[in-house]
Amino acid sequence: MRKSKTKKGIAKRFKLTKKGKIKSRHAGKGHLLGKKSRKRKRALSKDNIIGRVQTRMIKKALPYGL
Repeated sequence: MRKSKTKKGIAKRFKLTKKGKIKSRHAGKGHLLGKKSRKRKRALSKDNIIGRVQTRMIKKALPYGL
């Protein structure tokens, strides 16, 4: 049986916490920030915890962890 390959695009976008949850960055913080409120930009700066269904899919694509 061949070795499983890590999906590099997923490995770059997500990080694993110590408890096994997966976190990512929020979208919408790259440009056009002048029209967004301070509160919205501050909320987008915080990490996003991924839900249960997507976590299962991401872990399957990363056989050796992050």
